[in-house]
Amino acid sequence: MAKLEAYDKSLDYSYAPGIFPATECLNNAKKRCMRLLIATAGAQSEGVQALTHAAQEAGVRVEVADRALERISKKENCFAAMVYKKAEGKFDDDSPHVVLHHPSDSGNMGTILRTALGFGLKNIAIIRPAVDSDDPRVVRASMGAAFSLNIRHFDSFEQYRAQYPLRTLFPFMLTGAVPLEEAVQKVDGPFSLVFGNEASGLPDEFAQLGVSTLIPHSHQIDSLNLAIAAGIGMYAFTRK
Repeated sequence: MAKLEAYDKSLDYSYAPGIFPATECLNNAKKRCMRLLIATAGAQSEGVQALTHAAQEAGVRVEVADRALERISKKENCFAAMVYKKAEGKFDDDSPHVVLHHPSDSGNMGTILRTALGFGLKNIAIIRPAVDSDDPRVVRASMGAAFSLNIRHFDSFEQYRAQYPLRTLFPFMLTGAVPLEEAVQKVDGPFSLVFGNEASGLPDEFAQLGVSTLIPHSHQIDSLNLAIAAGIGMYAFTRK
């Protein structure tokens, strides 16, 4: 087998580090699983043994790879990682989309992916430049939720709109014209929730696109963390 490299976005494969993310990868993206790496220190643990058995049943190669795991996770307590082949998702076009415009933080990205899955929002559009959704830090932060989602990448928001021109857009902005509770009432057909970069938010021109949406909060803070704002927005639009 070819030597595994430290993760780089140019690779056509990535890693799902941790027992739970690796298990989610195997359970929900079995055809993409290439190898299961396990650590000597955790080989006898119940979780690793269960994962090893499941991988063997699925025909996935299992190997002890302590050094590779150290390179991948940069943590001493990573007992397993699944090597998987990258793949672009396919959208259910009539279902809601979550659009992330230039997200830059791997922790936020992973949290948003996990939250989206929790609320049943499975179509995730990522507008580049953006943090790499296949970065092992994102995969681990999502607790493997990424493998149950349809994640697609676009080189610009214009490219996304060209493919999905008839959807109602709900860009979340600090200058949003419509409070969240009112915006939810304007859903009529397929829609997309659009969230901006952690530091800069969405560009001003997004205020003219669709229903610019405001999450009201105390003036004692200037803004909400992206993952929290996205979680609030997703919850509001899925409880309707």
